[in-house]
Amino acid sequence: MSLLRTFGIAWEGLALNKVRSFLTMLGLIIGVAAVIIMMAVSHGAEAEVADQINSLGANLIMIQPAFSRGGVSRQAGPPAMLKFGDIATIQQKVTGISGVSAEQNTTQIVKVGSVTLEDISIVGTTAGFMAVREYGVAQGRFITDADNDNANVAAVLGSTIAQQLFGNATAVGQTVKIGSTKFTVVGVMAAKGTVGNTDYDSRIYIPIKTVFKKFVSSRFRRDVVGMVYVSAQSKDTMASVKSQLTTLVMQILKTTSDSPGFQLTTQDSIITMRTSTTATFRNLLAWVAGVSLIVGGIGIMNIMLVSVTERTREIGLRQALGARPRDVQFQFLLEAVALSLMGGLVGVLAGVGGSYLFNKFGSMRTEVVWSSVPLAFGAAAAVGIFFGYYPATKAAQLDPIEALRHE
Repeated sequence: MSLLRTFGIAWEGLALNKVRSFLTMLGLIIGVAAVIIMMAVSHGAEAEVADQINSLGANLIMIQPAFSRGGVSRQAGPPAMLKFGDIATIQQKVTGISGVSAEQNTTQIVKVGSVTLEDISIVGTTAGFMAVREYGVAQGRFITDADNDNANVAAVLGSTIAQQLFGNATAVGQTVKIGSTKFTVVGVMAAKGTVGNTDYDSRIYIPIKTVFKKFVSSRFRRDVVGMVYVSAQSKDTMASVKSQLTTLVMQILKTTSDSPGFQLTTQDSIITMRTSTTATFRNLLAWVAGVSLIVGGIGIMNIMLVSVTERTREIGLRQALGARPRDVQFQFLLEAVALSLMGGLVGVLAGVGGSYLFNKFGSMRTEVVWSSVPLAFGAAAAVGIFFGYYPATKAAQLDPIEALRHE
C-alpha cells in the first residue's frame, strides 16, 4: 500500500471523530505551547535583567569590601576599606578606564515645609558619577568637584523625590532639610526607574565629603567609601582593567591574594547571578511542559487502543483483502503521528501567539526563542511515535479470522 493511500486512510479515521481527535491533541497542544512560552518568558526575563544591569553604566566594575553572608568579614577584624583619596590613585595608575566614582550612603529624614519623607537614601558621590553611571540630569546640574572640595550643602533630587517634595513647582534653587542640615537643590535627575531592589528615582545625591562631614560619626573614619565604580573604556579592556585594579587595590589595602579584603564585581557577573534564578524557573517550567507532553502522549495511546478495538473488524477485513501486518501497523502509527503533528502545529501557534500577547498586554517581558519551535514540534512528533507504537503493533498482531468474527 502506498504511503499516500495509507495517509488518506489514516486521515479518514481521524476525521470521523473530530471532537475526540481534538481532545486527544489537547495535552500535546498545551505541552508544546508551554515549551515555547516557557522559553520566551525565560529569555525575556534574562534580557530584562541584562538591560537593567547594563543601564547602571557601560563596562562597569564595582569595588566593595569583602563581606560574606550575614555581613561578617571574611578576614579577622573589620574589613579593609578604600578611602576617598584612593580614588585619585586609581585614576592615575590604572590604564584603559574612562571614569571613576565613589559612593558612601546614609539614610535620613527629608523635610520641606509640611512634607516629611522618612528613610530616604542619601547618596554621597563625586562628579564622576554622571559619566560612570550614564545617568542624566533633567534640571539644573549635578555635583561638581568644587562641591566636594568645599563640602557644599548641595543636593540633586531623584525625579520621584522632587515630585513628592515640590509637586509641579521648580525644585532647583529650593531648600530641603536632610537630617538636621539644610541643603540647596542644584538639580533634578532624569527618571531612571527601579533596577533590582533600588529605586533610583527615590534617592538624593550630595557631595561625598558632605556625607563624611555631616552624617558620619566622629567615632569612625570620615574618609572611607562604601563602593567604588570604575568604568572601562570598552569590553575589550575589561579584563586588563580588572587585573590592574586587583593588583593596585591589594597594594593600597596592604592585603594578599589569599585574603584580599575586597571583591570586584562586573555587570556580567551580576547578570550571571541574576539569570541563575530564571534558569531555576525555566527548569521548573520545563518539567511542567514535559509532564504535559507525556500526558498528551498517554492520551494518544489510550485513544488509539480504543480505536483498535472499535475497528477490529475493519482490520480483519483489510488483512483478508491482502493488507500485510506492517501495513496495518504503519496505518495506525501514522494516525498517532498525524495527531501529534497537528497538536504540535496548533501548540506552536498558541505558544508564539501567547508569547506576543503576554509581552504586549502582560506585565512580563517575553521574547520568542525561535529555536524552541522545531524543538517543541520535534518533541510532539517523538511523543506520537513513542506512544503510538504499542497500539499500532497490537493492531498488526490481530488474527484476521478472529478479527472478522469480532462484533
